[in-house]
Amino acid sequence: MKLGRLFLGTLVFSLLTCHIRAQEAVERPKLVVGLMVDQMRWDYLYRFYDRYSDDGFKRLLKQGFSCENTYIPYVPTYTAIGHSTVYTGSVPAIHGIAGNDFIIQQTGQRMYCTQDDDVNGVGTDKAEGKQSPRNLLASTITDQLKLATNFRSKVIGIAIKDRGGILPAGHFADAAYWFEGSSGNWISSTFYMQDLPDWVKQFNTQQLAEKYLQQDWNTLYPIDTYVQSVEDDNPYEATYRGEEAPVFPKKLADLVKDNGLGMIRATPFGNTLTLDLAKAAISNEHLGHNPQGVTDFLCVSLSSTDYVGHQFSVNAIEIEDTYLRLDKELAAFFSYLDDHVGRGEYTLFLTADHGASHNPLFFMDKRGNAGYFDERNALSGLNDLLEEEFGQEKIVRSLMNYQVHLNYETIQALDLDVDDIKERAIKFLRTLEGVAFVTDMEKAGASSIPERIRERIVNGYNPKRSGCIQIILEPQWYSGSPRSRGTTHGTWASYDAHIPFVMMGWGIEHGSTNRETHMTDIAPTIAALLHIEEPNGNIGQPVVEVLR
Repeated sequence: MKLGRLFLGTLVFSLLTCHIRAQEAVERPKLVVGLMVDQMRWDYLYRFYDRYSDDGFKRLLKQGFSCENTYIPYVPTYTAIGHSTVYTGSVPAIHGIAGNDFIIQQTGQRMYCTQDDDVNGVGTDKAEGKQSPRNLLASTITDQLKLATNFRSKVIGIAIKDRGGILPAGHFADAAYWFEGSSGNWISSTFYMQDLPDWVKQFNTQQLAEKYLQQDWNTLYPIDTYVQSVEDDNPYEATYRGEEAPVFPKKLADLVKDNGLGMIRATPFGNTLTLDLAKAAISNEHLGHNPQGVTDFLCVSLSSTDYVGHQFSVNAIEIEDTYLRLDKELAAFFSYLDDHVGRGEYTLFLTADHGASHNPLFFMDKRGNAGYFDERNALSGLNDLLEEEFGQEKIVRSLMNYQVHLNYETIQALDLDVDDIKERAIKFLRTLEGVAFVTDMEKAGASSIPERIRERIVNGYNPKRSGCIQIILEPQWYSGSPRSRGTTHGTWASYDAHIPFVMMGWGIEHGSTNRETHMTDIAPTIAALLHIEEPNGNIGQPVVEVLR
């Protein structure tokens, strides 16, 4: 009798303990979705607001939480750095991605951000497949999720740009996929796998890029309703190869013959193609329905907004139409997540890697101060000066990323004084039109430059991968020439550095804040939401107002 009672008591205790443990399990969303909209200025949330549907950007703002004053805390503002910073909570000084391309200062080797000559392509035999995240020195929030769940979480990165898919997914990702323009296929590398999954192979057989390019690109609505944009035929936009003028309708089926399938990158249909693959990944990889009961993470970067922006610039009808189309794509994607993961069961954030400048010629035509920094002439003039001073040609390798990169091998071989060279270079560069400030990177913290800019210079300086001198241009100036069309980015100014940051879904409050937040705050906010360790190079702070 006593043994029976003891057994019964033990059984009840065990059941209660299991029940309590189940109740005490850490609550997390089933899936986190990171959406990077490449080159999305913050003001695009509101510039076209009255034309957005209720279920796309407006749903984010009405149901989610928007950090209205989120800034990039470093220079230069480029794609690879932005993707790395969002997911590491860090800056180039720490995470090491100092540009889309950078120079290994010790050797002079030019390095692409995700270049990895030790891997091979999967789904391709071309150099486009030789990519991995190995150049990224810090962990990502996706890496931290893997560590926190003993690698049971599934992490996948997707983007037309290799760097847009690879860097957010981190070092421990199950997969990253990017687009190969020559074939129209999605590819990967042996860093992740030896063969593409069957579902990706099947996706590629649909030849969706070719199908999307068999239609004209016309405006979604009557062209005379695009009042937020300049006239269709203007001198600020570039054309596709074989196109007489950058105007609607764009006969893509004809133009693809000269431009190839890679042309889809610079059309809104590149975003469609990317979200098609994202939906296929959710379905085939069962994202949000992990059999281990842990959170999965899908990183999606929409690259076509950047390609369209570079080609047509901020004020183009093409940009307005691309965002109106993207709004509908997002509405469909959110609906897909509701149906396949569960409304309120996933957390989604939307942000950007950088913004974009108005075309300087457009700005000047409107009587604003703007201009083009002639990088090629500046480099030539600087090297001529230094050759005259020191008797050696090509002492400066490059002015890439608005930085002076010295030829240290030559300088050391001739036993030249680096400080003397830098002093003369700085004095010369300060005389050039459009240059606001020039500073020695090692002395930037004590330079007579406004604090906001000075901090961004320091954060952007990685001694092993950055140049030794930083050039800061006047507002609305960027590297190029009066022949340049479209737009670019890379500077400290708000049009390049003010980005959207909106969260929606599981664990997220509804509301907004106008206090200043930073790109580096995104990863630690996700870490706080998931109750996991922040990335190992993180310098950001959680935006506590976001979290329910």
